[in-house]
Amino acid sequence: MPALFSELSAAPRVLVEAALQPVAGSRIQPTGFPDLGPAVYDAPDGNGGIVATLLVESAQSMANRLEAVCWDDASDDIATELKGLPFVRVALEGPLAEGENTTSSLLEFHRLNSPYIMSGFTKDSTPFIDVMRQELGLSTVAKEGAEATEGDDDDREDVAGVVNLRKLAAVCFKYDPNSLVHGVFLEKIAGRLRHPRALSAFIEATGVGRADSGGVKFDRALPKPKVAGVDAAGGYGNVPFHRTEFTAGAITAYFSIDLAQLRGYGLKPEATDLLVALSLWKVRKFLESNMRLRSACELELKDGVGNIRAKRPKDYPLPSSSALAEEIGTLIEKCKPHFAKPPVTELTWNGGKPAKEKKSKTK
Repeated sequence: MPALFSELSAAPRVLVEAALQPVAGSRIQPTGFPDLGPAVYDAPDGNGGIVATLLVESAQSMANRLEAVCWDDASDDIATELKGLPFVRVALEGPLAEGENTTSSLLEFHRLNSPYIMSGFTKDSTPFIDVMRQELGLSTVAKEGAEATEGDDDDREDVAGVVNLRKLAAVCFKYDPNSLVHGVFLEKIAGRLRHPRALSAFIEATGVGRADSGGVKFDRALPKPKVAGVDAAGGYGNVPFHRTEFTAGAITAYFSIDLAQLRGYGLKPEATDLLVALSLWKVRKFLESNMRLRSACELELKDGVGNIRAKRPKDYPLPSSSALAEEIGTLIEKCKPHFAKPPVTELTWNGGKPAKEKKSKTK
């Protein structure tokens, strides 16, 4: 294990906490859930009492944000610090575009299990799902009594035999190591092919109080739309609205890296080290970003980067993002034999059909 995090060699996990505060003012706009709104609940205060608590950012949302630090929107490519790290890129054709728009396993909500990836085709017109099946050494058998009913969500095929989750980890590492950090579930191949998140995070606020306010959408042309035979449903007229924000006594970001799970993948030591370094780098990069979670929720570290502290192992000196980036570069070089060649796997999605032949542009 690199000297940079050799203190983690016997630790089962890394727990990191960071105190945050609003960039301006005292109000925060939390994440909301359908039919629930903001998640407010009572939590133990550590002294035998309870304290009003608010979920500012959920684990699901934080997974997306931690993945986002891997992508450079300006260049529409992987972050400079991670160049050489494998991922899958898909050119979208057919009903969506003519190959001008792309997506990737670093951007897709289900990573390698994205329908655009699993239904994508390689340059030799092989479905990527078949590539994965072959890599995993899996064959499928029809379920007994299964009927091929169009639109039926019940799987009509299942994987025969014992599923080797270590082999799954090796294949995922080959095509997209990021999927082993944030979890992968290849249900399009088999429901047993899954690894949970190794890096989890959420942001919580305690000692919270409601901050209710409101406003109006002002229509200077038709404040009373009925006079023109239109209504608010069409977007016309002055429309008052209310909004609920919160104040908080404390806001804390929590991160957990399951080192035991990363080791349990059974990968080569340099591969495991890369996953550890990548996880730590993601935490650092997120906390050093502008942390603008929503229009009315932009946070910053309360006392600068020195406020980022490791709770377990106790007093572990969390490396800087620059030191981690340098280590990642070294480990990417060491891991090249375990990566796809080339590391960026190029696919084409054309509504589940092979890519169309490009017509040559001749006069």
